[in-house]
Formats: sequence, C-alpha cells, structure tokens
Amino acid sequence: MLDRRSFLNSVARLAAFSSLSGLPLTRALAFDGQSTPAMPPQSLYERDQEAFWAALRDQYLIPKEEVYLNNGTVGSSPRPVLKSVFDSFLETERMDQEDPEQYPIWGYEAYAAYRDVLAQFVGATRDQIAITRNATESNNYIANGLDLKAGDEVLISDQEHPGGEQPWNLRAKRYGIVVKRFEIPKPPKNAAEILNRINDAITPRTRIIFVSHITTTTGVVLPAKEIAALARSKGIISAFDGAHVPGMMRLNISDLGCDLYTSSPHKWLQAPKGSGFLYLRDDAIMNRMWNTIATHGWDEPQLKAERFQHIGSSNVPLLAGFRAAIEFANWIGMERIEKRHRELADLLHGEMVKRGAESWTSSDPALRCAIVTVNVPPSKMPDLEYWMWKQHKIRIRGGAPHKIRLSTPYYLQKSDIQRFLEKFDGYKQQA
Repeated sequence: MLDRRSFLNSVARLAAFSSLSGLPLTRALAFDGQSTPAMPPQSLYERDQEAFWAALRDQYLIPKEEVYLNNGTVGSSPRPVLKSVFDSFLETERMDQEDPEQYPIWGYEAYAAYRDVLAQFVGATRDQIAITRNATESNNYIANGLDLKAGDEVLISDQEHPGGEQPWNLRAKRYGIVVKRFEIPKPPKNAAEILNRINDAITPRTRIIFVSHITTTTGVVLPAKEIAALARSKGIISAFDGAHVPGMMRLNISDLGCDLYTSSPHKWLQAPKGSGFLYLRDDAIMNRMWNTIATHGWDEPQLKAERFQHIGSSNVPLLAGFRAAIEFANWIGMERIEKRHRELADLLHGEMVKRGAESWTSSDPALRCAIVTVNVPPSKMPDLEYWMWKQHKIRIRGGAPHKIRLSTPYYLQKSDIQRFLEKFDGYKQQA
C-alpha cells in the first residue's frame, strides 16, 4: 500500500500533468488529512442523530446547494470509497506486484478478500457469490444460462427494470420461451395481495419466477421470502433482481431462501459504478446454469460461483471501492441506515399526500423503505423534473405523465426535504 507521502506525491505529479495537458483534475483527488472532512465520532449518533447525519453529508461531493433525491437511479460514492479507488489505481498501475504472474485485473481470479466481505454483508458464503459489473449483467447470466425449452414460462411483474425484463424478452424472441406478466397494484395493500396475484399467474409450464425485490417503478418492497417459499413449494426456480436492496435495507439472502439473486450496489450502497454481484444458492442451481461468457474456468464446476466472474480483464480499483463501500455502511450500521431511510421516506410521503398527491407507495410499512412514488397531476413530466434541476438544483426522477419517484438517502437533511416541498408548492402555484 502507498504511504501518505507517496500518495500525495503521485497526486501532485498527476496534477502537473493535468495542468500541462489542459485536462481538469477534480479537487476530490486531494484526499489528505487536512482537506478531507473527518468522520463523525460514533458517540455523536447517541447524542444528536441529526448532527450525526449532517456530519456524514460532508463525506459526499454533492454540492451543498444541491438536493439529491435520486439514489433510485445512482448513488454518489462517499469520499472513503473514492479514496480507495484512487489509492488502488496508484498502487496497481505501478506494475510491481510481488508475484510476476499477478496483474491489476480480476477477471480470471477468485479475489476471496473482496468476495468474503461482500458475502458476509449480504448473508451468503463466498462460494455462492460472483462479483459482476451490475444487475443487468447478472440477470443476463440467469436468462441465458438456464436450460429452457420453447413454451416454458417465465413469470415476471409489470414493474421490472429493462435490465431485468429484456434478457427474458430476448430469450423469448430467439428460443420461444414465454414471458408472462402479473400486475402489481399501485399501491399494494399488503403482501397477500401480491402473493395471490403471483399464485394465480402460475401454470404447469411456469419454470421461473423472476421479480424485483424492490421495484424500480414504484419502490415497492416485495415479500421476497414468501415468494421464494411459494416457488419452492411448486418446484419453480425463484430469482430476484435486488438492484435497490444492498445499502437501503438489511439483507440476508440465505434467509430469503431464493435460488438466485442479483444486484447493482452503485445505487444505495453507493459503491463505484460498475459494481454488481450474482448469488447462486447451491450446487443444484449452479450446475443448471451455463456460463454465457466463456474464458478460463467456465467448465470447472469446482469453482462454484467464481466461474461466473471470469469475464476477462476488468478493474481491480473498483473492487477496492466496492469493499470500502461495504466497510463504510458497516461503520454506520445497516440498522441505523434502514431506520433513517424509513423515517425520511415516511416524512416525505406524508407531506406529499397532504398536498393531494396520489400515492403509489404502499400504506403497509413492510412494503416500503426509502423510495416514495406519487402522481401529481396536472404537473407534467419531464417539465417539473427539469424545472426543479435547472431552476433550483433539486434532482428528482420523473415519469410520464405525472409520476415522481423520490429517494431518501440517509445523508439527506430534513431541511433538504423542506426545500423540495417549498419549490414543489411554488411550481403548483405558477402552473
């Protein structure tokens, strides 16, 4: 590892090159003890929770005048994560690894030190986890890797992300499988309402139930454990797109009992973009999955899940940032994070309902966490979305014709929520 002086010297050389070449160099590279805000003491949480979260806000490069309400699309990596990435680049690109066969690529190796930390965080074992680049890549492994015949059915919801739905549509168009959809109510009253719709859509030809654990459309938290149990009782494979879950709420995949699970931790865990994973429950499901990227190790079942991360040259510094994101979340505590997410979302949801918004967010606390989705006619999208950003530096996610999806990351301040609400009120008055 680089010591502090070597790191700063490397940054200085990079800055000099940047100046000569005309390339911009972000101030974020200056991660020395003097310019980087200190992490708050753990004891501050017990004394003053709002002060604790406000201090954590300083770990993000998002300008103070910006209100960021769109972790549902992508999160902002905090300073410790960025520092890990930059440090790793400066270390690995020296090409002085101790082993002459070791290079700064990870697409052919086990990288147990990274997978062990990830597996512990999500409630799995190393052999069940493959590090990938995002949930879309992992979902494509599932859709293209399972043996299915023409006429076999895959059951999905009507709220799947394109990265979850389209791999199945490709398989259907090319090989004749059937993609069936069930509708998730907007909003669902309770878990039973969702489970009944899934159960009613199952046929003798259903081979896989593939659904989001938390949907991208409305942010509803599906009853994953119950869905997995339903699938298992009927001999059906259960697979979940968990892009929104790690970092938003506590996750124990083993406890869910599902066969397959994917994620994109660049959202709520705020890991580097290009971070993902694929979970495979046991040998039974691993042996039914073909690799769809073939390189060294693809036909070595003893590698277990590892063979699905053999993708050719990739990016070691992103792994360093991925691990740092997990360590950052563990330092805060997922129990604290989830509690904060729910409190902020409840506050924002209640205020929007008071203003006459039509809620797509469930009234059942078990079916919601840190995403609030409402319809606000006659306000139209993307007009409101662009007005909020261009005029007031508030980022939201709009959907035609009148939908707003609002994310509440833990570092969000209650004053930020109030600012959004004031601007929303002003927009309605001028509309």
